[in-house]
Amino acid sequence: MSKKFWEKLPQGSVVLEAGSSAKFKTGGWRAMRPKWIEENCIQCMFCWMYCPDMSVRVNAEGKREDFNYEYCKGCGICALECPGKKGVKAIVMEEEGK
Repeated sequence: MSKKFWEKLPQGSVVLEAGSSAKFKTGGWRAMRPKWIEENCIQCMFCWMYCPDMSVRVNAEGKREDFNYEYCKGCGICALECPGKKGVKAIVMEEEGK
């Protein structure tokens, strides 16, 4: 391949300033969403640690609360990493809109 076509591709995005990701709500295009089942949660905070979008809400006492769905992309990492209580997951993925 001698031709360079990458130069003709449109630019995808530009980060204009540090810390600006809070301005971009990305939760509107997910197909799956995590559902938190509080009674199965052991407050291990794995979901919070692994979430690439910081979509897991934590209260002033450091306890896990529900998701911030405006930023959650539905990747499912939280559900995958959740150990749950006695092997019963506290986070399951479900279709968006249910």
